[in-house]
Amino acid sequence: MAIRAAKVGDKVVFSKDKHSPSPGPRARDIAASPKGDDYSYIVEKYWVVAEVNPDGTLLLKTRRGKEHRIPKNDPRLRHATLWERLRYRNRFPSLDQR
Repeated sequence: MAIRAAKVGDKVVFSKDKHSPSPGPRARDIAASPKGDDYSYIVEKYWVVAEVNPDGTLLLKTRRGKEHRIPKNDPRLRHATLWERLRYRNRFPSLDQR
């Protein structure tokens, strides 16, 4: 489900693909590699829209200040639900952070 209309300050959720020997507690859709050494899984990242670009990309900010430029039609990107905005409010960054 891609984002249709986004504006600065919107809270979004990005489903990020990860690979490691031990998935964390927030991992979902966990699958072992063919030889069993690693796992692939998905972790939901809670980010805020910092900038909407005319080329169809969004600049997203993380809690720790990192920035990611993601196309707004990326199927892994969606608006946070009301429940997520309330329950995970500490995971979303504020834009006034330095």
